Amino acid sequence: MSTEHLMRKALDALGGLDGPLSVEVIHSLVGLDEIAEPMSVAQAAEALDTSPHTLRYYERIGLVEVPRDAVGNRIYDADAMRRLVFLTRMRLSGMAIRDLQHYVELVDAGEETVDERLDMLLEHRDTIRRQIAELTLSLAATDYKIATYGGRTQP
Repeated sequence: MSTEHLMRKALDALGGLDGPLSVEVIHSLVGLDEIAEPMSVAQAAEALDTSPHTLRYYERIGLVEVPRDAVGNRIYDADAMRRLVFLTRMRLSGMAIRDLQHYVELVDAGEETVDERLDMLLEHRDTIRRQIAELTLSLAATDYKIATYGGRTQP
């Protein structure tokens, strides 16, 4: 599943909501409350609207640890799903895999890394805000051209 498709689905789920989003709205995009029992890779991928390949990739590069059942099949428990929701949202927001790997290493290192993790997220937030400002400017320029020229590129 492409990042573009995931973003379109997330935006569609939000509808016309404008302004800051509550934690409840963010959680509702995946429905973590509905996870009653561990899931297979196919079920987890469907719940996250991504591919099983992506989930296996995240596991292979160390972003998530997935328990296995007695025969070796992956079973995505609530902890793995929470981490995958976070990873999916961060990828949608443009965070690089390299940065996600570092962030997860910090999380796994424990509480003494909270300040560094916060710094990473603050920097990422600043990057997102800059991108929003750039897109806002681009939108204004596009709207100006449409209003001025009626969409024509030549007089």
